[in-house]
Amino acid sequence: MNKEIDDLSSDALHIRIGKNVARLRNQANLSQLELSLEIGNKSPSLLSSAEVYKNKRHFNITQLHKIAKVLDVNICDFFQEDL
Repeated sequence: MNKEIDDLSSDALHIRIGKNVARLRNQANLSQLELSLEIGNKSPSLLSSAEVYKNKRHFNITQLHKIAKVLDVNICDFFQEDL
């Protein structure tokens, strides 16, 4: 996996992470607003933008850590190739 991630551009990596966050959030039956509130945001705007990499908005490591805890997943799951 490391070699393949090393070959991705930063944009492609952020897009992959956003897709995986959305997929795992949906599997947990959480809305963007519910997850946003769980990680301490009052608005789902960051989450909705970062999931689709709109205007190059992306998650930082602290946000990914919080999201992983709420979704009860390993943070590495966000970096996996689309399943």
